[in-house]
Amino acid sequence: MNLWPVISLTLQLAAITTVILMTLALPLAWWLATTQSRVRPVIEAITALPLVLPPTVLGFYLLILMSPQSALGSFWVRMRGESLTFSFTGLVIASLFYSLPFAVQPLQTALMAVPQATVDAARTLGASARDAFFSISLPLARRGFLTAAVLTFAHTIGEFGVVLMVGGNIPGKTRVISIEIFTAVETLDYGTAHVLSAGLLIFSFGVLTLVYALNRKGGARLG
Repeated sequence: MNLWPVISLTLQLAAITTVILMTLALPLAWWLATTQSRVRPVIEAITALPLVLPPTVLGFYLLILMSPQSALGSFWVRMRGESLTFSFTGLVIASLFYSLPFAVQPLQTALMAVPQATVDAARTLGASARDAFFSISLPLARRGFLTAAVLTFAHTIGEFGVVLMVGGNIPGKTRVISIEIFTAVETLDYGTAHVLSAGLLIFSFGVLTLVYALNRKGGARLG
């Protein structure tokens, strides 16, 4: 059996999700790391919700949100002529929600670890808030940025519940590795299931080893 289309689709999903999330998570993580707002605990709770919420629950509400009967879903149908549900675009949107805490929390922890005195010194020397962020805070938080990117990529590759709820099991369109493993087990194709499962096991172990190695060298830890 040719597994490359499944692997390729999974890598595309993980790569796109990681790039988008790292772009969105950076300003959110910086705000959470620096704000004194009373709504901060609420935003943190919303951000971390996918960590404790069953994937089927999140997947169900995302399915409702993106269905052709919803405002977002009907708008997408009018614009693109296709439904968001059971599509690759729908998988990307669902993955953004489900992998959000894996991007935000390491970044937030890393930015909170940046010495405020160093930032204040840069400001007194004439650096704007933006300059201080890009020249001081972001370089010092680079290990947290890398940790967030690696965890986001790995988590997206291994997701099953949300992907199945939102994307279904359409070959070449929404069938990613986790779904392929489920399908292989259902059809008693244990050879394929073993190959893909072993691949994910080795990949996950390698990712965790890399993350712990980065943290041991002084990087930010996942909060």
